[in-house]
Amino acid sequence: MEQLKKALIAQSLAEGFDACRICRPWDVPQVPERLEAFLKQGYHGQMGWLEERSHWRENPAALWPEARSVIVLGESYTPQDDPMATISQTDVGTISVYARNKDYHDLVKKRLKRLARWLIAEGGGDVKVFVDTAPVPEKPLGQAAGLGWQGKHTNLVSRQLGSWFFIGSVFTTLELDTDAPEIDHCGRCRACLDACPTNAFPAPYQLDARRCISYLTIEHKGPIDPDLRALMGNRIYGCDDCLAACPWNKFAVEARELRYHARDDLIAPELAELVQLDDAAFRAKFSGSPIKRIGRDRFVRNVLYAIGNSGCAELQRFAQDLCEDPDETVADAARWAVLRLKNDAKGMESL
Repeated sequence: MEQLKKALIAQSLAEGFDACRICRPWDVPQVPERLEAFLKQGYHGQMGWLEERSHWRENPAALWPEARSVIVLGESYTPQDDPMATISQTDVGTISVYARNKDYHDLVKKRLKRLARWLIAEGGGDVKVFVDTAPVPEKPLGQAAGLGWQGKHTNLVSRQLGSWFFIGSVFTTLELDTDAPEIDHCGRCRACLDACPTNAFPAPYQLDARRCISYLTIEHKGPIDPDLRALMGNRIYGCDDCLAACPWNKFAVEARELRYHARDDLIAPELAELVQLDDAAFRAKFSGSPIKRIGRDRFVRNVLYAIGNSGCAELQRFAQDLCEDPDETVADAARWAVLRLKNDAKGMESL
């Protein structure tokens, strides 16, 4: 299998992946205990599917008992520019780097399928491919395969790719030669923990998703806790603060896939434009983007929180227009934004 593995790595690079490592499905014995503790604390928030499918997520071998190897692949999406540049620009929104262009699920899955077909042709066996849409513990498997290690922010970090890379996996019935697991290289560094705007890390290597801006802006339905709204700043879809703070990013390589490079209109999108999107305009603007998945109402909710945090009096009229929006969560966010801007104006008058 040694020659097949060498050819597999070469083929993965030819398909556009930047790293290829292999482990066994059962090489993650630590997952059940960690997942149980995460769920017991309620850190998963509204993500009930994590609990419902925990029997698969905690044991990849149970997901497909016939599998004998897991090929874990990494693909860089390192941004060309500073991903934090817009945080201080209060009249624009900040969108997570991975969502500034095409949906990575579609692009990575197509590469995985092509690689899987190649593997069947070259080595036989059966395959299944996964990319963040099934109960697969990608990050622990990535560490077991030597792709990287789970940093203190719980994301996978690579000595070659930094923090900016997608993970995909190919499960196969072939018994391929495995790689050594990666060890933790975080040391005393806590840059990612200190960077979090909402203090979402109860301790190193622990994440309370209920306080995580990525969770709040994407997964959380309904109104967000007012105390957290004020901490979100202008982050309207996802959050990159902990990833951007990682010093290992000095080794990151720029994304080869041009469809991961940011669209011009999503680098620093104006809040005044985004808040006026109706459902049709939202769908048209974000066609082919992962942002489309959350729908207009949740997205505009996020934009209104950013407007409330902006301190820009000229944006108040846009929030005022949505105070009676048919979606009550949007209306609530609009009223909150108006009140907050009015209070900011009063505060300025008293100076």
